[in-house]
Amino acid sequence: MLLRYFYDRTLAHASYMVGCQKTKEAVIVDPGRDIEQYLDAAKREGVKLVAVAETHIHADYVSGARELADRVGAKLYVSDEGPEDWKYAYAEQYDHHPCKDGDHFSIGNIDFEVLHTPGHTPESISFVLTDRGGGADRPMGIFTGDFVFVGSIGRPDLLEEAAGMVGTAEQGAHQLYHSVVRFRELPDHLQVWPAHGAGSACGKGLGAIPSSTVGYEKLFNPALQYEDEEEFVKYILADQPEAPKYFAVMKRVNKQGPVVLGPYAEPETLPASALTGALETGTVVDLRAPAEYSRGHAHGTLNIPAGMLAGWAGWLVDYDKPVWLVAEPGEVKEAIRVLQKIGVDSIQGIFSASQLADAGLTGETYTSATPEQLADRIAADEVQLVDVRANGEWNEGHIPQAQHHFLGKLPETLAELSKNKQVVAQCRSGMRSAIATSVLLGAGFDVINMSGGFDAWQKAELPVTQPQACSNGQACAAS
Repeated sequence: MLLRYFYDRTLAHASYMVGCQKTKEAVIVDPGRDIEQYLDAAKREGVKLVAVAETHIHADYVSGARELADRVGAKLYVSDEGPEDWKYAYAEQYDHHPCKDGDHFSIGNIDFEVLHTPGHTPESISFVLTDRGGGADRPMGIFTGDFVFVGSIGRPDLLEEAAGMVGTAEQGAHQLYHSVVRFRELPDHLQVWPAHGAGSACGKGLGAIPSSTVGYEKLFNPALQYEDEEEFVKYILADQPEAPKYFAVMKRVNKQGPVVLGPYAEPETLPASALTGALETGTVVDLRAPAEYSRGHAHGTLNIPAGMLAGWAGWLVDYDKPVWLVAEPGEVKEAIRVLQKIGVDSIQGIFSASQLADAGLTGETYTSATPEQLADRIAADEVQLVDVRANGEWNEGHIPQAQHHFLGKLPETLAELSKNKQVVAQCRSGMRSAIATSVLLGAGFDVINMSGGFDAWQKAELPVTQPQACSNGQACAAS
């Protein structure tokens, strides 16, 4: 048997190629949209990609299942569990097998058994693998998708938090409990191959180790320690990270079937004169580092540094409008690859920052200041301090005068701020607040970015509101 691991750090997404070396066939489990990596690996290993096995309709990235089915004729093994609303609408266009609990299918001499493991989503399934080509009559491992991670399990609240499906979080939590009970009945020796690692928003507290075993997770995974169903439900619904709003878009895209991209084609580089029209009709994302952007940029552009695209474009880019990039030639391909992974397909063209500067279109600037330089003005209420960190960070401690406006939802809460008073944007280190600064500038606010953020504020031993202690000894919301 051949097993290859692929990991996309930008999305904390893991996918796998499983091949039968005797028949020279392979399947991709939970593929990402960038399928060239799988095509290249198959060529190196001398196998043909004949199938895709997908554990559920993913919410955090665009699946590569349809791309593989369309471009190389891969057969689709996708879930047929859950309610009608969670069926793969595009699968009938291709060779496919709707998977039910207890089904088996084979790729060469490798057997896959389907387990229905709902909770993260209603249709979620897992694949138990047995390598019969190696003479085994018992399974080796399980592909758990977003059900069981290393050190955690999938969150059940995404449909409610991101897609607005009221009441599904608690229902999913109860389903997840029963899936966990079933997981604990599996043999301890089974290897666990999840679809995500640390940094994913599909669960809380994910480990950074790529794989585990059923036995190890039963011993040390916090979510697997609960015998009482109600206690489990309380645990799994508490303190989940913010669900990016683009997750609802991804659910729809992956259910209906994403656009087939085909080979990469770079968008046109546009003249500076086209910028005004772009700003009027869509979103222009400037990929430069904040320090460079602050020294001169076009008013109305959104500054998301290239390395932060995966985390923030899905929150801040309007999926219903076209997108342009301010980027250098060497970073365009990777930026487009990242954006397409989260379903931003309407990239209309590229602008050069130097050409925009030569045309006199980058006259807007902003300043940054240290906590020490800002502390007296903040204490005297001369400025509005806007903390754009996540809820969990805010609850662990914040600057007393701060208003909390999470970056991902900042465009929706701008009306709560006054344009008659200067704004100081603040995060943990100064990077997310730089993105927030571009949002605020575009909306007409006078903004300073706090360099070093909350970390620098604490290091300077300036006042901090500490979290209160709950009766269970855990940290509660800060007072």
